[in-house]
Amino acid sequence: MSASGGTKAIVAALAANLAIAVAKFVAFLFSGSSSMLAESVHSLADSGNQGLLLLGGKKAKREATPQHPFGYGRERYIYAFLVSIVLFSVGGMFAIYEGYEKIKHPHEIEAWYWPVGVLVFAIIAEAFSFRTAIQESNHTRGKLTWTQFIRRAKAPELPVVLLEDLGALVGLILALVGVSLALATGDGVWDGIGTLCIGVLLILIAIILAAETKSLLLGEAAGTEDVEKIEKALVDGDTVTRVIHMRTLHLGPEELLVAAKIAVQANETAAEVAAAINAAEERIRAAVPIARVIYLEPDIYSESAAAEGTNPAKSPGAH
Repeated sequence: MSASGGTKAIVAALAANLAIAVAKFVAFLFSGSSSMLAESVHSLADSGNQGLLLLGGKKAKREATPQHPFGYGRERYIYAFLVSIVLFSVGGMFAIYEGYEKIKHPHEIEAWYWPVGVLVFAIIAEAFSFRTAIQESNHTRGKLTWTQFIRRAKAPELPVVLLEDLGALVGLILALVGVSLALATGDGVWDGIGTLCIGVLLILIAIILAAETKSLLLGEAAGTEDVEKIEKALVDGDTVTRVIHMRTLHLGPEELLVAAKIAVQANETAAEVAAAINAAEERIRAAVPIARVIYLEPDIYSESAAAEGTNPAKSPGAH
């Protein structure tokens, strides 16, 4: 996923959510609907989340420093994780509290046309934002299913916006159902039930986002396709005969660290090995452009050492 694609989806979501938040709050003031209050807070939280994603993207562009020699690419993961916390606390927990209060102390919805009209407007606006996120995701999703894309994406912005927009659309439908049932029956409890459902939905989405961004924060390896390209690029069949073992790590969505122990011919000179390593680095960067930090260690391949496995603590291939 390109950073520009993610930014476009974030800006579209931000514009939609700010407009929707204002409309929902006005509807709440005129109607007293708890679903509308919960939804207005939800949209306001989403707007703050998109602001966090934009801030994380800006901070991630800072140059590396002696204290942070690998740069700040993971800032994007940190801010995506903060999004899940905001969605859980501000969005989900507030909606559950508001729903409980409305069920405990129900009252009839006033000026019904305000919440209904705003919800219809909000569904249209969120659908536009969701459509933009889908279009931008399709540029890089390839043959992956949507579940696989969300689980495997190294750039957090589009999965976050996709899940937020999906949650917003479903939440709006729940709010519309709750308000409609409250109007049809004259019982404000249905409005509270709709609000409770919105809260549960937001908490579930927040948990999914937290789990995925936690994995990115811990450090994920390159995808299977990129690993295969790197391994193929390393071996030239002349000086470099095989990859003894290799580790990859995403320093950020568009920056990959590659560390490998490679087998070289026993009779090669130091100058020939150095030239082979430089050539291997060039091949790796040509095959996988995001592989920007590369460390290669030459060694003489040993069958017995390789048989010990790929435990990093044992450093396979070492003598």
